[in-house]
Amino acid sequence: MTDLVRITIPLAGLPDAAILAGQFAPSSIAEYRADIAAYLAWCQTNELPALTAASLARWRTHQAQATTLSAATINRALAAVKRLVKEAAAQGYLHAAVAAQFHGVAGVKAKALKERQRSHARTRITPADMRRLQDAPDRSTLKGVRDAALLAVLAGLGLRASEAASLTVGMIRKQGSGWLLDVIGKGQSEAREALLSAEAHRLVLEWIAARAVLSQHVFTAFGGRGESRATAAPMSATSIWRTVQTYAVACDLAHIKPHDLRRFLGTQLAKTDIRKAQKALGHKSIETTARHLDDLEAGLSDALY
Repeated sequence: MTDLVRITIPLAGLPDAAILAGQFAPSSIAEYRADIAAYLAWCQTNELPALTAASLARWRTHQAQATTLSAATINRALAAVKRLVKEAAAQGYLHAAVAAQFHGVAGVKAKALKERQRSHARTRITPADMRRLQDAPDRSTLKGVRDAALLAVLAGLGLRASEAASLTVGMIRKQGSGWLLDVIGKGQSEAREALLSAEAHRLVLEWIAARAVLSQHVFTAFGGRGESRATAAPMSATSIWRTVQTYAVACDLAHIKPHDLRRFLGTQLAKTDIRKAQKALGHKSIETTARHLDDLEAGLSDALY
């Protein structure tokens, strides 16, 4: 009877995704938390018990039929829920049979949703495009000062949105005549060094001085009526994604995502040395770096000899 009670408790009664600490980086745990919250909200809206594998399977079907999400996005969300349930069972919060049932829920097939692989999944950005994007924020406003610094860091360091969201002031340190950021990236347990350009460093200092709030986080959110007041709370990865898209649309660069800025840096560095691109992006494998680069440019091999 005890097992039955534990099996039927609502998923919302489980520990937070923080129980995954020590297995994933904080940025990854934050992404898990967002996916799990989306699942819980859907279950609540549809009056379904969250802690049943059948509900997870129906959520999968809903996302495949009623949304435009890619197969990769749907499967990532499913994996987040299943991973939390598995860990909750391992720590004794619920019966192992529940985790086994959730584990049996299959993901969607990429081929079945092939039409969702949009032609703009990758958007090539030229140096001229990047300069227009960098100059787009209105730096006469406090939000514009922050956004200019954010774009400079994303483009100049090749950070993921989650990495930019978790940056703290203490990660910035001087080395020689320049400045570095110690970044803990996706799947990494140790920080990697990322070179902070002179422009990015200047804009970050300008933003920190202008916001007039004490916070350990580099990029903080706005709150209050009309989102006009600087707060000490960090921006979320989602907010960073939206910020990039807002300026991209204003520059007629539709469909640009934060990862396109990361790809831009890797492509530019790889033109002279792909090993430098690998180090800047924090990839363990140079094959991973190669997959991140844009296609070769016409004429690239001209006048080589």
